[in-house]
Amino acid sequence: MIKFIFKGILRDRSRSFLPVIVISIGVFLTVALSGWMKGIFGDMIDINANFTTGHVKVMTRSYAENQNQVPNDLALMDVDALITDLNHDYPDMEWVKRIHFGGLLDVPDSNGETRAQGPAAGKAIDLLSPDSHEADRMNIKNAVVKGGMPTMQGEALISDDFAERFGVEIGDGVTIFGSTMFGSMMFKTFTVSGTIRFGVNMLDRGAIIVDISDAQMALDMEDATSEILGYFKEGRYDDVKADSVKSAFNAKYSSSEDEFSPEMFRLRDQQGLDEMLSTVDRMSGIMVFIFIIAMSIVLWNTGLLGGLRRYSEYGVRLALGEEKGHIFRTIIYEAILIGTIGSVVGTIMGLGFSYYLQENGIDFSAMLKNIDMMVPPVYRSMVTPELFYIGFVPGLLSMTLGSALAGYAIYKRKTAQLFKELEV
Repeated sequence: MIKFIFKGILRDRSRSFLPVIVISIGVFLTVALSGWMKGIFGDMIDINANFTTGHVKVMTRSYAENQNQVPNDLALMDVDALITDLNHDYPDMEWVKRIHFGGLLDVPDSNGETRAQGPAAGKAIDLLSPDSHEADRMNIKNAVVKGGMPTMQGEALISDDFAERFGVEIGDGVTIFGSTMFGSMMFKTFTVSGTIRFGVNMLDRGAIIVDISDAQMALDMEDATSEILGYFKEGRYDDVKADSVKSAFNAKYSSSEDEFSPEMFRLRDQQGLDEMLSTVDRMSGIMVFIFIIAMSIVLWNTGLLGGLRRYSEYGVRLALGEEKGHIFRTIIYEAILIGTIGSVVGTIMGLGFSYYLQENGIDFSAMLKNIDMMVPPVYRSMVTPELFYIGFVPGLLSMTLGSALAGYAIYKRKTAQLFKELEV
């Protein structure tokens, strides 16, 4: 019977072509929207993790309480030994040191006198180790506008906006004024190896990036660091795993009585991300759910109208002696086949569109110039396993229910009414 119904669908396009198109479009929109929402919020998590929070972060208890002030006098000590312990206890994670510092960036003229000054937000990461993934993680290589990456100690990357504003060229020296870990005055001159622009206003204003060994020397932070960030080696943030690692670490290393003891925080514990991401998850789920319901109603009506248009056909088949139950079953089988065809076509189209946006994205950087939040300038979709089946909910289920509702009227057809209709 299935083979017979399938042939009928292919040969009589007047009753199958439009439903397949409508279902395909509806499923395509469902899959594309779901992938787009997943991609946007996944990118928001990644950019915060890569630049500021890590998947988990270790700080002293006092540093964590005053984190916005970047209090390096409360930084972690004996970090090499601590990272050795972390690598032993959690080998499936990568642990990196980061130092944050602020100060005044001074640009000298040809006579060594101050020509321009501006506030700077410094970040020290491992740029020079051959096995370091920090530059790739923060996408620094692709963010370089002029010049190149530091290749030796004493070189730095500065914000391209800062360089343009104060006329700093590649190879020029710039001096950072600030304070060391112990509160004494610090000044260190770096050679500009390149300028960078991330496309995020929060990162592009007065940024200076140096190798962590230079920062440790300049800030009197030998074997010390502002924070230690941990990343899952599979690349994606897993909240359940992060919570497990956090609980185990804090039970072993952290003490509520020692303000300088290390304490671990997961990504969602930092910068209000837990509330924001929870809200985002709820909103995206509600939006996708509403869209699926709306598409289900549209496709339900498609199946219902398709069945209503064929009342005369059902009358003839009943008049020829075909059983009502057999007619109803063929309607359901036909709806399932049409829904499956449309869902498969729409899912393939939606997956293709989502994959394209995942690889290329859409650049919204021009609209985000005045936004100080850590949001990605390029929004991408994300192909996830659920995209392979989410479109079948409106595509297959709704079409079948609509046809079943229309077909139910067959059981109400009376013989007298049937002959009257045939006479007309």
